[in-house]
Amino acid sequence: MSINQERIKLFEIDLRGAFQLSQLAIEDESHLHAGHAGAASGGGHFKVRIVAPEFEGLNQVKRHRAVYAALNRYFPHEIHALSINALTPSEA
Repeated sequence: MSINQERIKLFEIDLRGAFQLSQLAIEDESHLHAGHAGAASGGGHFKVRIVAPEFEGLNQVKRHRAVYAALNRYFPHEIHALSINALTPSEA
């Protein structure tokens, strides 16, 4: 198992603890950023699709802030960059 696969398992645990998830998908996109300055620090590039009722009534910025808060302890060492698609169950 790669280091980023291990990281994804930890991210999943924290996101499941923070949200009542309907769906969660986390992709490692680090290979797309090889040679990027951030890649040198060891932090990965990840893409998250998360569906949770907690996003109801929140704009995109507040949804992203909620995801960042749940994963805060991983910045900047384990996560260098994070792409977020946060939806409510009715939007999914």
